[in-house]
Amino acid sequence: MSLLQVFDIAGGAMSAQSARLNATASNFANAETVSGSAESVYQEKQPVFETVLLNKGFSAGDDLSYGVRVREVVNVPKEGIAKYEPDHPLADAKGYVYLPNINMIDQMANMMSASRSYQNSVEILDTTTQLALRTLELGR
Repeated sequence: MSLLQVFDIAGGAMSAQSARLNATASNFANAETVSGSAESVYQEKQPVFETVLLNKGFSAGDDLSYGVRVREVVNVPKEGIAKYEPDHPLADAKGYVYLPNINMIDQMANMMSASRSYQNSVEILDTTTQLALRTLELGR
């Protein structure tokens, strides 16, 4: 595996974790969003990752290199939480408003996991850069 492939792999991982953090931030921001109907309530967002072949290898003995990317960001279908607030301007005919069914503890754990994964990729890039610079210094 070449150094450039390490940069590709770590960069792809950082991009994927950034999308995960953005989806989690969107879920946090909309956790208390009120809707007037159960059908229009905010749905939790989650990225779907896929494996990407980065290097097919030039001969039979070459190693294959894989990375990750975000295929899509999907809505997680959950029924909204009905709350009785007849004076609310968005209340339906029965006096209910609907809130997203988002578990904030799950979102916090997801955010922490994505943040640590992103940090690990940054450390990989930093270590690879330091190793490349030290290798170049050997040639002096």
